[in-house]
Amino acid sequence: MAGTRWWTAAVVWGCCAGSLLAGDKSPVATWPQWRGPSRDGQIPAGSTWPDTLSGDSLQQVWKLPLGPSYSGPIVAEDRVFTTETRNEKEEVVRALDRKTGKLLWEVSWTGAMSMPFFAKANGDWIRATPAFDGENLYVAGIRDILVCLDGKTGAEKWRVDFPKRYKSSLPAFGFVCSPLVVGDAVYVQAGAAFFKLERQTGKEIWKSLNDGGGMNGSAFSSPTLATVGGVEQLLVQTRTKLAGVDPQTGSVKWEQEVPAFRGMNILTPLAWKDGIFTSSYGGKSFLYRPTSGGDKAQVETAWTNKVEGYMSTPVIIGDFVYMHLKNQRLTCLDLRDGKSQWTTTPYGKYMSLVANGDKILGLDERGILVLFKANPEKFEQLDSRQISEDDAWAHLAVCGDELFVRERKALVAYRWAPTRN
Repeated sequence: MAGTRWWTAAVVWGCCAGSLLAGDKSPVATWPQWRGPSRDGQIPAGSTWPDTLSGDSLQQVWKLPLGPSYSGPIVAEDRVFTTETRNEKEEVVRALDRKTGKLLWEVSWTGAMSMPFFAKANGDWIRATPAFDGENLYVAGIRDILVCLDGKTGAEKWRVDFPKRYKSSLPAFGFVCSPLVVGDAVYVQAGAAFFKLERQTGKEIWKSLNDGGGMNGSAFSSPTLATVGGVEQLLVQTRTKLAGVDPQTGSVKWEQEVPAFRGMNILTPLAWKDGIFTSSYGGKSFLYRPTSGGDKAQVETAWTNKVEGYMSTPVIIGDFVYMHLKNQRLTCLDLRDGKSQWTTTPYGKYMSLVANGDKILGLDERGILVLFKANPEKFEQLDSRQISEDDAWAHLAVCGDELFVRERKALVAYRWAPTRN
């Protein structure tokens, strides 16, 4: 997999190398996929955040009205990609000039569906965050389709209609998993299974975890590539279980049932040392540790904690995980033993989290931006600010001194003011 890792690094740098070619001293920061460059909510070293969000410290640069979307913005070197559902009938993908918000191209297709009654209040629009590899944009449509678009022009290169190709049922909550691009492959949970597809053609390389996806079809969670216990593997969380999958063959190295209410396993699993952290709605928080043994590794539960995650994937800093809970509070857990360090009063129902060194920026669905220290001893809020009067369920994107916020009905670009010593 050394070549695969090299290719991935080349794509990330290729997305941001334009300023270097122009003679600038540093590359332009990008946000190419779900939860950022390293898919863990972490900002690469070198970016400094201020200690305040007040006054002129955070300024709006441009704002573009749009139809609703849950997809987080994807930020390339010179453009921003965003999705929307228009008139409850069409899914739309737009490429916008990063500096001005001006439209560069737009494509659309018919795609909409109605959510179950108990999820109806949160809307029927497109859900998954796309992925950009420096050349292609991979967009998951709500009706379980994956569309590959040319990032420069918007021209469609290929699409996979999973229900049509694999005779699978339309997932009750739509296509939620965000694509993962590694090397020449794209990995997704769709069609009630886990797939590896050719990046340039969409052809199937292998199909794994073909167990119907649990409950109502395809999973909520998005896969990651990690090294756990010295073994590189894909961490995949279906509606019912967590698994380690071999990237080359699709074979399941280990699997562990994750208790949850109605299969509400939503978080992206997080690797930490030789274990994997996850948390579920109606379940608990867990640290699982695969161990050697037989043809398939066994899994031990290192610890559990009664706190329940929901839709917000945490960030890990050092030996501690910072998480937004089902009960709307923020909490900090010690990953070494699972003990709670502190828990706050409630925020919103959802909060996307981005970490930079010892600071964490959170955007809750009420449009409130919160800046706090990654301090395991106590909750230390530095500042908060209402930046949107509309819902903000999409994941925040932070690129150097720029923030991109996908409100329910708009995409807004902000810029940090220069930090003063």
